[in-house]
Amino acid sequence: MSAAPPPSALRICVDDAEGHPALDTAISRVLLERVDHGELPATLRLSRPSSIVAFSSRDARTPGFDAAVAASEAEGFAPVLRLAGGRPAVFTPTTIAFSWSVPTEAPSSQIVARFTTLAGCLVDAFRTLGVDARVGAVPGEYCPGEYSVNAAGRHKVAGVGQRLLRRAAHTGGVVVVDGAAPINRVLLPVYAAMGVEFDPAVTGALQEHAPVTYEQVRSAIVDAFAARFEVEPWTLDQHTLGRARRAAPEHLAAAASVAS
Repeated sequence: MSAAPPPSALRICVDDAEGHPALDTAISRVLLERVDHGELPATLRLSRPSSIVAFSSRDARTPGFDAAVAASEAEGFAPVLRLAGGRPAVFTPTTIAFSWSVPTEAPSSQIVARFTTLAGCLVDAFRTLGVDARVGAVPGEYCPGEYSVNAAGRHKVAGVGQRLLRRAAHTGGVVVVDGAAPINRVLLPVYAAMGVEFDPAVTGALQEHAPVTYEQVRSAIVDAFAARFEVEPWTLDQHTLGRARRAAPEHLAAAASVAS
C-alpha cells in the first residue's frame, strides 16, 4: 500500500465537461464521494461547463421553483441541482467551474478556513491578471455570499459554496470570465419566478476589468493553488467518468420538479 499523501498535497485536473448538461455537477459529486471514501486524495478540478442554471436543494423547496425551472429552459439553460447551497447561479462555456474536494475527519470544523483559502486563491489569481479583486459580497448580487469574489467592489465575478459529507468537504462554484449579459438574461426571469430580488448591474465578468483569456484565468488559478499546495496534474479516470455519466440525469432539476 502506498503512503498517504501529505496534507498539503493536491491533485489538479483541468478539463472540459462534454455531453450531458449535468455531467459537470455529477463529476464533482463523484469526486467528493470518492474522497469521502478514501479512494482519492484532495482534488481540485477546473472545468468548462455547459449552459446551466444551478439550483440548490433550498431552491427546490421554494415556491415558484417549477416556474423558475421552466424559465431557465425557455432561455436555453439546463436546470441542474448542484451540490452546494445558496440561490440560483449560472454556468456557461465562458465561465470556469471549480470543485475542490478534501478529506477531513471533522468537515464542519474548517468551513471558514476552506472558504478563506479558496477565495484567497481566486483573489491572488485575478490580481496577477490585473483585476482589482476582493473578497466579499456586492450589495444586490445574485446568489449572495460572504466569500464571493468581486472586481473593484462593483461586480461579482465568482461565487463559492460548500457541501459536507462525513469525511470530506467540497468547496465549489463559478468564475465568470466573460458573458455577464447572458447570466442576467436568464436570472431575471428565474429570480422573478421565485420572488428573489437582485441587482443585474452588479453582475460582472473578469474581461470587463482586464484583457484576459479563458486559459489565462484558468492557468492563474492553478498557479495560485500551486503557491499554497504541493500540486500534481491529474486526469479524470474512467471509473470516475463512468459513475458521473450514470449519475448525471439525477441532477436535472426538471426531473425533480416533475416528481415533486
